[in-house]
Amino acid sequence: QVQLVESGGGLVQAGGSLRLSCAASGTIFSIDLMGWYRQAPGKQRELVAVIKNGGMTTYADSVKGRFTISRDNAKNTVNLQMNSLKPEDTAVYYCYARTTYNNYWGQGTQVTVSS
Repeated sequence: QVQLVESGGGLVQAGGSLRLSCAASGTIFSIDLMGWYRQAPGKQRELVAVIKNGGMTTYADSVKGRFTISRDNAKNTVNLQMNSLKPEDTAVYYCYARTTYNNYWGQGTQVTVSS
């Protein structure tokens, strides 16, 4: 089992920045990919950014050049630096971890960007 705990959400004005962090615990040795998804009201959950164990990253087109995902293996954390935030980035952001047999989700953290 893997447990994920997010932190760092909040309210920010358009153009501002936020940093999300996710701490993993449990059978972390089995994780091969971690990342972030988000879900806005009335919309489906969508990928924001993920990072594999080897460091390869994937970003949604809508956040490329503005968001940066990073992983600290020593602290078992994955971070998402979000710059130049837009109102359309408003959503609940979920930390995600993938193992060979399971997918795990955090409880979610709200990010609200005001115009």
